[in-house]
Amino acid sequence: MQGPQAAILGAGDRLHLHHGPIDLIIGVDAHTPRERQQAFEAAHARFQTILEGLVVGLDQHRSQLMPHTPLPSDPVAQRMYCAAQPFCTQTFVTPMIAVAGSVADEVLGAICDALPLRRAYVNNGGDIAVHLAGDAEYSIAVAQADGQDLGRIRFSADDGIRGIATSGTHGRSHSMGIADSVTVLARTAATADAAATLIANAVDLPDNPEIRREPASHLQPDSDLGDRMVVTRVPVLIKADRDAALAAGLGLAQSFLNAHHIKGAALFLQGQTVTIGQGCGQQHQTPELENV
Repeated sequence: MQGPQAAILGAGDRLHLHHGPIDLIIGVDAHTPRERQQAFEAAHARFQTILEGLVVGLDQHRSQLMPHTPLPSDPVAQRMYCAAQPFCTQTFVTPMIAVAGSVADEVLGAICDALPLRRAYVNNGGDIAVHLAGDAEYSIAVAQADGQDLGRIRFSADDGIRGIATSGTHGRSHSMGIADSVTVLARTAATADAAATLIANAVDLPDNPEIRREPASHLQPDSDLGDRMVVTRVPVLIKADRDAALAAGLGLAQSFLNAHHIKGAALFLQGQTVTIGQGCGQQHQTPELENV
């Protein structure tokens, strides 16, 4: 495997960092080219040992997380464990459920420690850590696997959202549910990552025999899911079935919202969408998907 790779993209306003399974796109709003360079240098410096630190305890990271599991020494792994911990008493989780978001949070933290910025983001394959200050806003498009535009999510610094993550059957990892995708907004990318995975798993019709499933280990021998069944094919569903599957996922999302684990979520299944988050008694209303 090659070591960490870096490249400047576009007009010099984005940085691409790549090492093994980690692929980051970093954007920074800076007053001067020098400030942007400083931010990119901080990200690049922290990125050098990210994968190395995670590999050291990989077997433990792929094991079931329990309430008493001690924190590892690696700072990215610590983020993973802390993000997954609130969910481990409810269902099976491993710290790997939050790995992508934790990497994004860690690199963004290094950038923000280096200098004050109005806006910056670290996108780790769709799991995004966001920094906003002042009147800065962040907007992201949500699309289906075929590229069809599903709408936009927009939020400001006052909303308290610093992480976005998406999971589902069309994502990078295997899903135990049938959602096309679930996008979650949270205070950190690591928490959004864990919650999106679990909500996507909950969008399901466990008794539908037409949904194909296989043990995760058959598809990926080193999967942290082991022999747990993951979805490999979803047939075209009637509306009643789509409604039932989305209702199951929405119920879990509501419980996460009530517990203040997430700020909002949008769930997608075969052309149907449900959103949650706005008007839930928070000081600042969390954004919902626009123009769906």
